[in-house]
Amino acid sequence: MNTREIQLQSFGRLLDIMDNLRAKCPWDQKQTMQSLRHLTIEETYELGDAILDNDLQEVKKELGDVLLHIVFYAKIGSETQSFDIANVCNEICEKLISRHPHIYGDVVVANEEEVKQNWEKLKLKEGKKSVLEGVPKSLPALVKASRIQDKVKGVGFDWEEPEQVWEKVQEELQEFREEIEAGNQEKMEAEFGDVLFSMINYARFLKINPEDALERTNKKFIKRFQYLESKAAELGKSLSNMTLAEMDVFWNEAKRM
Repeated sequence: MNTREIQLQSFGRLLDIMDNLRAKCPWDQKQTMQSLRHLTIEETYELGDAILDNDLQEVKKELGDVLLHIVFYAKIGSETQSFDIANVCNEICEKLISRHPHIYGDVVVANEEEVKQNWEKLKLKEGKKSVLEGVPKSLPALVKASRIQDKVKGVGFDWEEPEQVWEKVQEELQEFREEIEAGNQEKMEAEFGDVLFSMINYARFLKINPEDALERTNKKFIKRFQYLESKAAELGKSLSNMTLAEMDVFWNEAKRM
């Protein structure tokens, strides 16, 4: 792999290119933090896809795209004398040092769990009023639920055993069924939300990332459905004109593959 000197030279090259683009390219000159925001989110999801696919070449490419956005925001910040890339790097360095007293101080920890608990306690000492302040409001609901549960676990608000969580899942499923039978749409939605939240909690106890698990299922479904479409096309048929039994034949073939 590259030496630290080459790594720093490469980062400096990116900074120089960013300066040049901001000075000369009409598109780059026009961009603001607000205009870049949705593009940054898109790039982050593309990185997530590459990670799930375990495509390391694509991970490398998408990391570059995300890094470009970080450098872009820092460049815009420097133009208003608000901050530059050095401020960004130094601030995260200081935070990492502060949040790892077991490495840079005299705190002793026994395991990963104690590290996470210390992390949340230190955040509160830094002035945060709630451990949940660090959960972005704009996170997708599934990811947000997972992060909320991680955060409160860090201060000891958690179940003790997986069996307790599974019992909670069963309880929420029963309440959901009762509202279905009652036909109350608003309460059905509320109870369905409770079922999802409890399932995400149970996944955490099983060391399953619910977002990754669901996305892998999405990818699996897409692959199987597209196989079904391709087989129907080979027969000159439209899916809308096929029976479920006919479609099931190809669906089961896709599953076996």
